[in-house]
Amino acid sequence: MPHTRRNHLDYEALRPQAVALRRAGLSRRQIRDRLHVHNNDILNRLLEGVPAPDWTRRPNAKDDLRERARALRKEGRTYDEIQLELGCSKSSISLWVRDLPKPPPRTPEEASAIARRGWEATLKRRDEERQRTKAEAKREIGALSDRELFIAGVALYWAEGTKDKPYTRREGVTFVNSDPSVIQLYLAWLHLLDVKPERVGYRVMIHRTADVAGAERYWADLVGIDVAALQKTTLKKHNPKTVRKNAGDTYRGCLVIRVLQSADLYRRIEGWWYGIVWGAKRST
Repeated sequence: MPHTRRNHLDYEALRPQAVALRRAGLSRRQIRDRLHVHNNDILNRLLEGVPAPDWTRRPNAKDDLRERARALRKEGRTYDEIQLELGCSKSSISLWVRDLPKPPPRTPEEASAIARRGWEATLKRRDEERQRTKAEAKREIGALSDRELFIAGVALYWAEGTKDKPYTRREGVTFVNSDPSVIQLYLAWLHLLDVKPERVGYRVMIHRTADVAGAERYWADLVGIDVAALQKTTLKKHNPKTVRKNAGDTYRGCLVIRVLQSADLYRRIEGWWYGIVWGAKRST
């Protein structure tokens, strides 16, 4: 019993000191060390009702979501509508807005309009997440060393370039692709290999129903040559029974890049590729 009385007296004496220290901006740890209170229950009682200083509060990633959820609830949105727009759980929404009045019943037209706005917000949020992930991944790569570019180029050629077969000898370096970023990487690789520009020929391959002249200008600008320097364009005949996805203003066909007098280079590329395969097997 004397022990309990002493603790009560200690609490009564320490409470004003703890409150004063808290209001002066000290953290729980600083107050604990200053008053020599190492029992969390007692410390909680001493600081009960006294808010923590701003500098000790950790930023909460959901603070913005909470405020947006409350704003939407005040507009009369339901839990489903708030969840659709913000992408958070109903349990969290319930905790954030439970003190706000319940919205009145919706007419079918109002419900449809709100659902449409919510879905549009969801699509926007997903696209922002998608772009953020891509941007973060891009930053992870950074600048490439010559060796990294060399290996990337070998793998790219072996995936997309022409290859020699036992039944058809093709010991020449020819690369075909419709992606401008892939073309740019490939040309950077050829430059790394010291392939001179005069050894490189370009040809557009495209469906005859497309904007041929526009495609020729596009590819010539991309690789930095005059349109007149392009070799004769290969026109592919359109099959009306085929439903083509590669159509419209963004369709520019493919660019064919051929390195002249490249049999020796091709053999080296093939050797480099199998060297990469051998190295990968050794590392496992």
